[in-house]
Amino acid sequence: MHDQPNVPGRKRATSLAHDLVEALSQQILLGQFRPGDKLPSEPTIVREHGVSRTVVREAISRLQASGLVETRHGIGTFVLARESQLGLRLTVDTAAGVRGILELRLGLEVQAVALAAQRRSDDQLRRMRQALDDYQAQLANNDSCVEEDKRFHQLIAEATGNTYFTEIMQHLGDAMIPRTRVKAEERGDADFERLGYLASLEHEAIFHAIRKQDPDAARAAMVLHLTNSRDRFSGS
Repeated sequence: MHDQPNVPGRKRATSLAHDLVEALSQQILLGQFRPGDKLPSEPTIVREHGVSRTVVREAISRLQASGLVETRHGIGTFVLARESQLGLRLTVDTAAGVRGILELRLGLEVQAVALAAQRRSDDQLRRMRQALDDYQAQLANNDSCVEEDKRFHQLIAEATGNTYFTEIMQHLGDAMIPRTRVKAEERGDADFERLGYLASLEHEAIFHAIRKQDPDAARAAMVLHLTNSRDRFSGS
């Protein structure tokens, strides 16, 4: 009788390759590797991720197929620019546009934060904490904290473990936190420093729910944050 092929071994290798693709895709989509950057060498990826060369090669092959990278023989693997996939870029410079973006984010991020609460890693939680600390430091200096705000929400998308959430948040880009880009005549008497402080309190509630790995509390905190953001800006 012929021996049965080692199916569990093949499945494990396929699973490891999938996990590596997810990890590298997240780094690319979050901008940790930018277009034109060279990915770490094969031995470095093997060492950092604890996988075999075969797994690395399969993962790189999948990244090539998805259009994220290209391999130049004898040189290395490089991140590709993704201009052809930027059709979702949005320009928001009106109060109505801000409200529309916040309604869109309600539909997207309430589910994302629940998944993040269930799936987040300790490292992802640490990076969320750092983003919020940076946000508060910027706020205390009366500086814009848009980048820190954006980073916190993108890290939540990353923690879902689903690259589609990360990708759509990346596509939204600066439109995700559009309040300071609205034309002055449409801002009215909006006090952005006060709005930033209130948002900071709501961010903390979201963070604590993720830390406790409570998806229901995380959903509720995100709904409150985005609804309040919409209503505060519209003067409701």
